[in-house]
Amino acid sequence: MSFDKLGLSEKLVRAVTDAGYTQPTQIQMEAIPAILKGGDLLAGAQTGTGKTAGFTLPMLERLSANHNSTLRAPRALVLTPTRELAAQVEESVRTYGRYTSLRSRAIYGGVGMHPQITALRKGVDILVATPGRLLDHVQQRTVDLSKIEILVLDEADRMLDMGFIPDIRRILALLPKSRQSLLFSATFSDEIKALADTFLNKPELIQVQRRNSTVEVIAQKVHPVDRERKRELLTHLIRSQNWQQVLVFTRTKHGADRLAEQLDKDRISAMAIHGNKSQGARMRALAEFKSNKLQVLVATDIAARGIDIDQLPHVVNFDLPNVAEDYVHRIGRTGRAGATGEAISLVCIDERSLLRDIERVINRKLPQEVITGFAPDPSVRAEPIQRRSGGPGRASTPNNRGASAKPGHGGPWKGNGSGAGKPAKAASGPRSHARGSDARGSDARKPGQGQAARKTSHGVPRGGSFGSLASAKRG
Repeated sequence: MSFDKLGLSEKLVRAVTDAGYTQPTQIQMEAIPAILKGGDLLAGAQTGTGKTAGFTLPMLERLSANHNSTLRAPRALVLTPTRELAAQVEESVRTYGRYTSLRSRAIYGGVGMHPQITALRKGVDILVATPGRLLDHVQQRTVDLSKIEILVLDEADRMLDMGFIPDIRRILALLPKSRQSLLFSATFSDEIKALADTFLNKPELIQVQRRNSTVEVIAQKVHPVDRERKRELLTHLIRSQNWQQVLVFTRTKHGADRLAEQLDKDRISAMAIHGNKSQGARMRALAEFKSNKLQVLVATDIAARGIDIDQLPHVVNFDLPNVAEDYVHRIGRTGRAGATGEAISLVCIDERSLLRDIERVINRKLPQEVITGFAPDPSVRAEPIQRRSGGPGRASTPNNRGASAKPGHGGPWKGNGSGAGKPAKAASGPRSHARGSDARGSDARKPGQGQAARKTSHGVPRGGSFGSLASAKRG
């Protein structure tokens, strides 16, 4: 099927063709006709499936059909969890809407509000925003949300992780009751399904991949290595295999900075992006990486949201993520929209239990290959992993994998795993307002997030499957 068969106008099809696309992805084939009908949509789609065009194109189609050039208030609102994703979505809006007269703008924290206020005063049809900065504009009365016809909540699962659900609920209360609402999420927890049931009206359900599945076109591999030799191994892989564009994930901001500096000393061009970097520095690093001027981009999980690079060949987990589901999001940066890609994980003995968690989530055993000259020392023992603070299931104490996981008690790589116990439950506590993670760029998860959603299932059976939501839709 081609794009001109999906009900899109000639202007949009021409823009899509200009961008180099001829065949829609599965999410686009299902979402575009559904959104054009005008109803609400609940879509499950992993990163890299083409979901941004899946909602951007029909949104442009519907708005351009009755465009009023004199109206200055935005008619469509797209909410994203991070600055990078907001910029990426707005770039897609401009790319696909180039032959229309619709105006768009991205607003997010980390940069001055004055240019954003000026743009809003001139008039914007499609507003792409992070929740915190949007509420800043609401507080200063520099944005009018009373004319919103289409609302898109993108990467709702990440919104939940970052503690933005209270902000989302505040924004929903400001929007017209009569509107089309679209929710996209890679995974569906009880909290996400409860949120969907509060603001979606009889939504059409679409799911293009099973929950937490990994893209089949991504070649995944583990290289066991001692913790102190990871950087050396990474340099060896980049040089020996002539990698020209590599996205590398670290667990912490400090680790990202340190690794980028070490790679630079090895004469491999590298820059780090994370929440402590200024927005200008993050955007410059991303631009250089996209244009192949930068060989390695080192990123933390939150900062990497919104990185959408055609034909990105290599993703490296320098550190395994503390949360197994984040592995799926990380490696989804490659193998996008049908392209092939490679995901390499450098795993030391400390991360053995994290690797097992990942393999349970993706329901497959990852192949392991020891690189000659980098075989792990069998006498090395596991050490605690310093964990980032908080969020559901993310304990803030060092190495919550069990009391036995102390230095000297982890066992070698091929031991019986006695050093790994079950993860401790995160301590409960009061909700924390997450505006700062947008405005100040913090990577930290917020404790107690999603509690309001847990109080009621809003008609959705707790723990139910994605399909069970169909029977729980509001009448």
